[in-house]
Amino acid sequence: MNPSESTSARSNHRSNHRSNHRSNLRSNHHLAYFLLTLTALFWAGNWVVGRGIRGDVPPIALSFWRWVVVFVFLVPLAWPYLHSQRALLFKNWRILTLLGLFGGACHNALTYIGLTMTTATNGILLASSTPIMIVTLSWLFFSKRLRAIEWLGVLVSCTGVLVIISHGEWARLIELRPNAGDLWVLAALVFWALYTVLLVKRPVGLHPYASLIFMGVVGMLSLLPFYLWEIATGHYIHFGIAALTAIGYAGIFPALLGLIFWNKAVADIGANKAGLFMHLMPVFGIVLSIIFLGEQPALFHLAGIALILSGITLNTLYGPTKDSAP
Repeated sequence: MNPSESTSARSNHRSNHRSNHRSNLRSNHHLAYFLLTLTALFWAGNWVVGRGIRGDVPPIALSFWRWVVVFVFLVPLAWPYLHSQRALLFKNWRILTLLGLFGGACHNALTYIGLTMTTATNGILLASSTPIMIVTLSWLFFSKRLRAIEWLGVLVSCTGVLVIISHGEWARLIELRPNAGDLWVLAALVFWALYTVLLVKRPVGLHPYASLIFMGVVGMLSLLPFYLWEIATGHYIHFGIAALTAIGYAGIFPALLGLIFWNKAVADIGANKAGLFMHLMPVFGIVLSIIFLGEQPALFHLAGIALILSGITLNTLYGPTKDSAP
């Protein structure tokens, strides 16, 4: 082979390598988008289940037993990784414990508590503000600088949240009388945004099954005293088909599959872009609430979601074109 042919071959090899790399990235992104769409559906169903089952399964009990379900299903699959990666787990126990507390205990316990006092529709619409929380926390913790248009998006979305909390009656805000359930839900969403932003600190190379089991154990142990208190105050599970189905759904779909899908997607496309898919939850959630709970969206719901989505759109269309984990 003469020098010119050798140079041409190297150039073609580099070109093919770049083309294959771009193709693999697109494939990974398409898979991430599909997984995020399924996750939004699973989580929308979780809100509907949490609201619909509130009379049969107390909120802390539902949070605790869903992790028991995850543990039972996942331990046989995760055991080889728990054994082979135990050194990596112990070395990174601090960040994994934080992820377990935020994503495994606080988020869903507060969500289920909120759903005893507010509707599934309200909760799901408030969840649409999570992308803005993620962007804001990325700025606070990782100095991700926001442009003026992005701050405008944050302001518009926050206005939408206030519309939902006030039920469109601004006097409620002046008199500080929002629905207590809405405030519990907002607190839950802050913990979820913290969990998502901190995923970037998860140890590289740790198998998702191992990290999820660790998070589930942290969730169960931290919820256990509150679960025992709940029982001591006379709040018991009324076992039946509805209760068992709800616990099974909450464990398998939003907790097990939802978290595996979410964590993978965040790793592939970044926290900020993944967070945007949570605005699919109102679409799925309102339909599910109408079908299963007989809820009907009110005008203030539509106004709030319009403002939230407008804020997200400002950040999506006019924010940075390249998204990465914070």
